[in-house]
Amino acid sequence: MSERSFSSPSEVRTMTDDDPEVPIVCEACGTTTRIPLADVAEMLDRHNEQRHDGADVAQVDPELADQLADMVAEDLGLL
Repeated sequence: MSERSFSSPSEVRTMTDDDPEVPIVCEACGTTTRIPLADVAEMLDRHNEQRHDGADVAQVDPELADQLADMVAEDLGLL
């Protein structure tokens, strides 16, 4: 997969050391990128609207999403 941004740099906030990046994958486009956590929902929505007629194709890296879900479930006492 190629590494490519989902939007122009002017549309994404300036990255700081306190703003972690989240890996994003779009299998349909063959792209991966990293987006500041604060911008993930907006960038995913924009990419999916513009490229995939709103279908949820691009997503947070599935492995990371699974790990986060497990951590949240454990914290909530669900596991």
